[in-house]
Amino acid sequence: MSEPFTLTVNGVEYPVDVDMGRNLLSVIRDEIGLTGTKEGCDDSECGACMVLLDGQPVNSCSYLAWQAQGKSVTTVEGVTPAEGLHPLQKHLLEEGGVQCGFCTPGMIMSASALLDHNPSPSQEDIRIGLSGNLCRCTGYAKILSAVARTASEG
Repeated sequence: MSEPFTLTVNGVEYPVDVDMGRNLLSVIRDEIGLTGTKEGCDDSECGACMVLLDGQPVNSCSYLAWQAQGKSVTTVEGVTPAEGLHPLQKHLLEEGGVQCGFCTPGMIMSASALLDHNPSPSQEDIRIGLSGNLCRCTGYAKILSAVARTASEG
């Protein structure tokens, strides 16, 4: 059964009319057309689908779209400034923290939330902040370094 409602994604209101059982990930990608958020495991295990819901990281594959109405959803497109890259994106590239890139949007969202709530995280804080995100390529060291660099450069 479909139901019309409004989602606020990256500060823009989107009217949607979708089945109430649809997850937030599929609505963001298929109805709104923002494809930066990736579908990995579809079981809240990998973090590729991470978005921010009122500033908190959420696996959008396991969150029903209708539950996000009245809340602010931020995707990776929403943290990327119009004039270039977010410092975290820049540092991930410079530190070699991007290989295949599939996990990158989710890593950026988790790291963004961490840095918004804790601008001076310890290495342990960074590890905990990224613990819901899996990467099969980089070995994590370069990702951790990029987040630490972003924090230190403020």
